[in-house]
Amino acid sequence: MKRTDQFIAIAILSFALPVCAAEPFTPNHVARLRYVAAAEMSPDGKHVAYVLSVPRRPFVEDDGPAWSELHVVDDQGNSRPYVTGKTSVSAIAWKPDGSAISFLDKRDGDKHRALYAIPLRGGEASKILDHDTDIADYSWSPDGKRIAFTATEKQPEDAKKLKDKGFNQEVYEEKLESNRIWIAEPQSVDAWDDADDDDKPTKFELPGHATGVTWSPTGKHLAAAVAPTPLIDDFYMKRKIHVIDAGDGSPVGVIENPGKLGVYRWSPDGRHIALLAGADIHDPNAGRLMVAPHTGGKPVDVLPDLADGDATSLGWRDAEQIVFLADRGVTSSLGSVRLDGEDRRTAIPFGKHSLADLTLSSDGNHAAVIGDSPAHPPEVFLVERGTQLKQLTNNNPWLADVELAKQEVVTYKARDGLELEGLLIRPLNEQPGERYPLVMIVHGGPEAHFRNGWMTSYSRPGQLLAANGFAVFYPNYRGSTGRGVEFSKRGQSDYAGGEFDDVIDAIDHLAEAGLVDKDKVGVTGGSYGGYASAWLATRHTDRFAASVMFVGISDLISKFGTTDIPNEMLLVHARKQPWDDWAFYKERSPITYAEQARTPILIMHGKNDPRVHPSQSMELYRYLKTLGNVPVRLVFYEGEGHGNRKAAARLDYSMRLLRWMQHYLQGSGGDPPPADLDYTAVKPAEDETPDDEDGSK
Repeated sequence: MKRTDQFIAIAILSFALPVCAAEPFTPNHVARLRYVAAAEMSPDGKHVAYVLSVPRRPFVEDDGPAWSELHVVDDQGNSRPYVTGKTSVSAIAWKPDGSAISFLDKRDGDKHRALYAIPLRGGEASKILDHDTDIADYSWSPDGKRIAFTATEKQPEDAKKLKDKGFNQEVYEEKLESNRIWIAEPQSVDAWDDADDDDKPTKFELPGHATGVTWSPTGKHLAAAVAPTPLIDDFYMKRKIHVIDAGDGSPVGVIENPGKLGVYRWSPDGRHIALLAGADIHDPNAGRLMVAPHTGGKPVDVLPDLADGDATSLGWRDAEQIVFLADRGVTSSLGSVRLDGEDRRTAIPFGKHSLADLTLSSDGNHAAVIGDSPAHPPEVFLVERGTQLKQLTNNNPWLADVELAKQEVVTYKARDGLELEGLLIRPLNEQPGERYPLVMIVHGGPEAHFRNGWMTSYSRPGQLLAANGFAVFYPNYRGSTGRGVEFSKRGQSDYAGGEFDDVIDAIDHLAEAGLVDKDKVGVTGGSYGGYASAWLATRHTDRFAASVMFVGISDLISKFGTTDIPNEMLLVHARKQPWDDWAFYKERSPITYAEQARTPILIMHGKNDPRVHPSQSMELYRYLKTLGNVPVRLVFYEGEGHGNRKAAARLDYSMRLLRWMQHYLQGSGGDPPPADLDYTAVKPAEDETPDDEDGSK
């Protein structure tokens, strides 16, 4: 085995929970949480550009999704705002010489999403690339003189005129507009119609829809992730990496990843591509670290011994060595491995941090990651060769004045002996010997898992519930990711079977430990977690005193007929079509057990959800309402899809969830609480000014 230098020596930075806090967690605290959504290390390793998600302030700002700001922090933790306010920055990248940061945005006066750049030294951002349609993704050439980007073609003028006259009918899943790859020189033009023919971008057509593009370090090739069509189902299940010549667009090769495709990165010498992919077409998760030559072919798994975990991010230290992040259960690690699979090393061991989104400097000696802990949401961290993991940002300094409940990892056994993990947030100010009501928060996917990091958001308000006297548990049931391919397949062809029995077994474990009252248990979750909330409130209604279902599934048969991911449902979930086994689909549908349901259920759903159609919530509501045996309420959110994005809808959701659980697990129960919410407690005082949180440590 060839030996290389140790990549990183780490002194672990421990996270201490705040003490002597002044106040418990409230809905206002949930609504004001900021977090780092993306981070990119500069080529010289001295700065990290990051996108900060800043929620709008309900009752103060116009409603809408969070703003996305551009900030830059240096390696000493000094953070500066670059593009702030009412902005939606995305796809940040460094110019190859490190002199500027580029990003996508749609500003006042823009017809489409365009590419902007702002110098590292500061100043105003300027538009450097515009197109006839939205720019979806882009990549700088190594010399910084050209930009490859993906976008659709301009709509024909006659079609636009017809649409303006009202002929805007949608032919469902036909006449789809695929992204093409274009190459252009950065220049400030308002539209390509105004440019000379010589300045217009060069178009390369690939056999499908280009969902991303990356220039090779040599400048000779482009790698693009290509799906057969723009349909989300094809994005999930059928993307392959196509390599083309950067000069004329001629094909070089196709990397035949066997399953789902995640991130991919060029080696510094341009000879290989490392990628995250599924082990096979039935693998729910792109968690295998693979390498293939740039000329294409079947990639090779270079971490076959990561059978109990999943790779989550990667970068190249040099042409021979790959640095990667991996999850194992609720924990994360950082390590390195040669491209031939030899000399694997661990730099940051499992068990201390929740880490994501690795990026490296040009020399591979400096790395930036996004990290979170039970004490804070995602922030920027620096990893330097020979030093320690260092937190660079602190975008929620007010958390130091908030009392947080204790969070811990719990291991328990399912009824069939399978060992499982979950995260427990204990009730704030817990009294020894007292039993507490419990809220189970079930993740969606099911190809997802909970990490031992920050666990509070609008739809999973762990600290909010704990502050109000609840124990809160997040189970990583069978079928979750983070524990390898075999574990993630354990729920396949068994909808709502062992996977949701695991949720019930967690309740029994916590009750036997003396913490919770088995007669006061609630459940909530979104998407597949919403399916769990419906299933447990109907099929296992005797075990649950309250349920809050969010964008969830109630009828598997009609769900298959209304979702935009039927192939993903078949290949990595059901493993059989409805017409192969109608009885199974009916047996595993919550509406089948509506007559026996006695668990009060609050159902909430975005009216524009393409993934789980709103009719799924309407069906369960109508069944239960017509039967009249149990309290039920349905709340639709206008303009929301598969999850709420706007500030008002998020605040409303977390308040309704908390009130429902308080009413049925702590209060008198009976009829539902009033349909309207009292927002008085969350409205700011008239003279209150916006937060001054600059993101510095």
